[in-house]
Amino acid sequence: MQTRLPDSLLATLEGATADAVLRKCVHCGFCLATCPTYQILGDELDSPRGRIYLIKNALESGAASATTLQHLDRCLGCRSCETTCPSGVSYHRLLDIGRRAVQARVARPWRVRLMRTLLRRGLLSPLFGPLLRLGRLLRPLLPAGLRDKVPGGPETVACSPSSQAGPRPVAPLTSPAQAAAPASGHTVILPRGCVQPHLRPAIDMATEAVLAALGDRVLRPAAGACCGAIPAHLDDAQAARALARANIDAWWPLLESGAARAIISNASGCGLTLQDYPDWFADDPVYAPRARRVAEAAMDIGQWLAQRREAWPARWTAAPRRRVAWHPPCTLQHGLAAAPAIEATLRELGFDLQRPADAHLCCGSAGAWSVLNPGLADELRGRKLGHLDALPGDVIVTANIGCQQHLAARSSRPVLHWVECLAGR
Repeated sequence: MQTRLPDSLLATLEGATADAVLRKCVHCGFCLATCPTYQILGDELDSPRGRIYLIKNALESGAASATTLQHLDRCLGCRSCETTCPSGVSYHRLLDIGRRAVQARVARPWRVRLMRTLLRRGLLSPLFGPLLRLGRLLRPLLPAGLRDKVPGGPETVACSPSSQAGPRPVAPLTSPAQAAAPASGHTVILPRGCVQPHLRPAIDMATEAVLAALGDRVLRPAAGACCGAIPAHLDDAQAARALARANIDAWWPLLESGAARAIISNASGCGLTLQDYPDWFADDPVYAPRARRVAEAAMDIGQWLAQRREAWPARWTAAPRRRVAWHPPCTLQHGLAAAPAIEATLRELGFDLQRPADAHLCCGSAGAWSVLNPGLADELRGRKLGHLDALPGDVIVTANIGCQQHLAARSSRPVLHWVECLAGR
């Protein structure tokens, strides 16, 4: 694609990056077939190609409208288009730059601004836990998009080793010390996270149990929490980078000293954000090398298990095969490009994964997007559950808390993180 960005913009890192991404696009339109919003709305401006044109025009002319911002805000950021693109267009980087440029010129409606501020502050607040408990009490009074994010109560359903055995709970860890490793294991960092420990504490418990079964010791540094995805999704790059710096400051010394071998993520959305850290700090001479080190050490729990095959306890592979409906999150398959390898590992572990016909399309969660776009999110979820419901298996398993909560709000079957099933063996 030919570009005519102003010289003043090209002189900046963002401008040079945008120009390079734009020039890779060849207008082929393959991305339209795999864009969730285009599939629903049929408007090319709600497709990657259409949004690329809008961003290009905004960057070249400096002109943008509320309609431009609306089309950009409708993008889920699922990166399905990047998997489809034959030219390797890094669409998500252009989208981030375009949104920042447009929102600097166009104000969102006050109700939207208020909702985005409440989400950004509320989800990261130390009061999130108490607010969640209050939300459970007031759940019938909440807006539909927000109500779906508030589970009705503490989740008690867990996987059983076979579909005939019935559910049994994951054994809780009484203290992090239970995850201490013998000398033969590795020491790994398990980030504390922000909303997942409150929404579904069983995932962290199961992850620690699985790592302990491998003989690994788990470090959970007190510093650092949210990976930065929440403010990044809500276009607050400054807040996202501040959270990322706090994490890097907490983890980098452990990695550099050899005290920790890896950073293990049990939410693919967070894992993808950690991989984005080098882009966030590309212009920072101090944090750029540290961000690269963190990204190199970060991996999904499924990727770590693949590396630790020799340490798998015999009971994991000896258990009866478990047929489950499998929802691969967009962050796992399009962002991390790790779904095929992790699926192969899960099959080795005895999961009979049943993939839906539309496995490549987003379920409509996309973090805060589903709260801000409840109508579109509900339609995407309905389509996804329609395909999942056609599959055998008594549970749906996934690898990201956002997808899990979004699907569970309407699913007739339990929706779990697969690590919960593995820990139950």
